[in-house]
Amino acid sequence: MSQHLFTSPVQASIQEVEELMRLQAHDRHPELQAALDHLIVAGGKRVRPALVLLTGNMLGADHDRLITTAAAVEMLHTATLVHDDLIDGALLRRGNPTLNSHWSPAATVLTGDFIFARAAKLAANTDCLPLMKLFAETLAIIVNGELTQLFSSRGIANRENYDQRIYAKTASLFEMSARAAAMISPVEQVLVEIMQEFGRNIGMAFQILDDILDFTGEQESVGKPVGSDLLQGLVTLPTLYFIEKYPNDTNVAILLNGNFASEPKAMIELVQSIRSSECIKLALNDARSLVKAAISILKDMPAGEERQALEELARYIVDRKI
Repeated sequence: MSQHLFTSPVQASIQEVEELMRLQAHDRHPELQAALDHLIVAGGKRVRPALVLLTGNMLGADHDRLITTAAAVEMLHTATLVHDDLIDGALLRRGNPTLNSHWSPAATVLTGDFIFARAAKLAANTDCLPLMKLFAETLAIIVNGELTQLFSSRGIANRENYDQRIYAKTASLFEMSARAAAMISPVEQVLVEIMQEFGRNIGMAFQILDDILDFTGEQESVGKPVGSDLLQGLVTLPTLYFIEKYPNDTNVAILLNGNFASEPKAMIELVQSIRSSECIKLALNDARSLVKAAISILKDMPAGEERQALEELARYIVDRKI
């Protein structure tokens, strides 16, 4: 796991979360345990469990329930990645082989299903019925978002559709992470709602940065070919700004007419045009505004190292190299 400033106050707790995740397959088929170990080692920045832990510690949540909640969140996130990689045909994630790179689609799907099930069990282990309902609702939002993207989002160019898509894909889980931690804390409902808004804002910003990196990053670092979203007809924020500023661009017309699949050369040219345009900065400014709003929200929270770390987490999201 990569270490960042925002994880410092909860580093030991994150290790507890990872150990609890490993235990979820210890008495099952050995291939399941091997798969889960592989996914945990591949790791990542553990942004979502850090969000759970920092929020809960700031608000006085019980330690054991907090660890369980953080593990449930990260298991849910891990399961979505397993299925995403299969849907996308991705062979690498963060430079590591995906499960579907050496397993059959059937085995990969079943492993993702198992991880979903264990995530739900962990959520139930908190003995917090509202949290369990939130968990189920969030999973439904994520799945519905994926189906919408598969069947009806290709070539659609409007901000409302984009915001709905990135909320379902990414921000809903950030929102759940912050809200769940607050729900198991001894605080008033108003603070639960505040943390929910914080999570949603940084989650939206996180996905906007990912969408920027799809244009500006390198394949080795982002784990997929540059411009892969646009090549599939997915219109993200940099593209929306480009369409707004250059509506008569020939390649924009090809995209909006739904011919992106039959004109890959035009889409590659469009990727390069967007990459070198001011539209990258415009999208980045939107992400920064969301982060600024999120940090402002925290002013009503208890001061201390956890609040400071949450501010660092928010800043990290828009400070990633583009």
